[in-house]
Amino acid sequence: MPAPIRRTPRTVPRLTRRGAALVVVGIVLAGVSLWFDLRDVLLLAFVAIAMPVLGLLYAAVRLPRLAVTRTFAPATVAAGSSTRVRLTVQNRSRRPFDGARWRDEVPSPLLAPSEEVLPGVGPWERTLPSGDDTVRLDYLLRTPRRGAYPVGPLQLSLGDPFGLAVMRRSVGGERELLVTPRLTAVDGAVGRSASVDGTRHGLLRRTHPNSDELIAREYRYGDPLRRVNWAATARRGELMVREEEQRGDAEARLFLDTAPRARGDQAHRGDAPDFEFELAVEVAASLGVHLLDRGYRLRLDPLDEGAPGRGSYREPGGGEAMLLEDLARLPAPGEWRRRDRADLERGAAGAEPGRGRLSATRERRAPMPGFAVLVRPADERLAELAALRPTFAPAVAVVLPTVSERWIDTLEHADWRVIRIRRAADLAAAFDHRRASAGRAVGRESPWDEFLTGVDNAS
Repeated sequence: MPAPIRRTPRTVPRLTRRGAALVVVGIVLAGVSLWFDLRDVLLLAFVAIAMPVLGLLYAAVRLPRLAVTRTFAPATVAAGSSTRVRLTVQNRSRRPFDGARWRDEVPSPLLAPSEEVLPGVGPWERTLPSGDDTVRLDYLLRTPRRGAYPVGPLQLSLGDPFGLAVMRRSVGGERELLVTPRLTAVDGAVGRSASVDGTRHGLLRRTHPNSDELIAREYRYGDPLRRVNWAATARRGELMVREEEQRGDAEARLFLDTAPRARGDQAHRGDAPDFEFELAVEVAASLGVHLLDRGYRLRLDPLDEGAPGRGSYREPGGGEAMLLEDLARLPAPGEWRRRDRADLERGAAGAEPGRGRLSATRERRAPMPGFAVLVRPADERLAELAALRPTFAPAVAVVLPTVSERWIDTLEHADWRVIRIRRAADLAAAFDHRRASAGRAVGRESPWDEFLTGVDNAS
């Protein structure tokens, strides 16, 4: 995501409308008194000008001593929803603190309420705390877009007792809020013939149903007690649990187009979102979470050379949370190219062979599901996807309206299943199992028929 815009708080006091009006009145009275030689009016003019000046000095020297604690409920939120921010403000001064207004500093595009009055708090209670020195605030924070946003610090508007001057001060620190991409439910047909243990493991189970594939390993935190192997525990003298030996992993591969080719081959600029790329991230998140829920080990690869976003995920082990966090932190098209060219070259020099090019999974015998989410792919990347087609079953390409017909014809000629979408809701309809069944009724093969055929061929 692009770096959010941060508004720098004012560091000098300023006059309010009331204070500015009083200064203007004082200047007018001073002019009248000098013109007509009215000394009594000159005294009033001096008071009218001096009070706002004293108010500025009072606001400048007023230093709040507050401790701020900030929490989010929930701590991680999906784009388009809201989270409740809870602030605990404690007075660390021996004097009461009141007469201030507050608001939390949030970056664009997060939406927070406007400035509100801060309730008065009593002096700091060290020995016998009763809670009078603490106030609790909360507000609803809306999160339109994915990203990792720093929320805070707390902004206080401090003024004089007469409301003639005001000064903004920052209190407390920041806390990061992670906004993950939206998720669209996908039909459960994908992965229904493969379990967590892998496709080849499932086929071997059906061939040898009585084979003993249980092994014992040491107990790890979080393992269910029902899997404790008491015989192995007695032999080893330490707690052991049963674990099925995995002879193969159900693996899937997901490609995400991160090429910085915004509208008209111009780099994406400013804080305005690239809606096509954000839609592609939502589609990738929905497919990735669905595959992880079905027991697949997921490998995510960017299409553009040197782009961030490469990773491997699996469940159990927090794969879904890691995938959503990585996609939330994924920079927008062109942002990662702003790094220094020398740093990019040093990173490419130390990269693994084939990092800049798409390659098949090493030592992979049986085909695996392959998905590609395309926004503005380059010709060389399409050629590499076409060359990888024999390693995938099924091979499904989700394309956005920005993909040209020439590129779609290239994928279809390579026997990729192309699914066109214009919004995230189209993804659920495209993978709907009932619609797939209707397609088979009229002689069309669904994407998952090819997957099931690949499983039968692997056996």
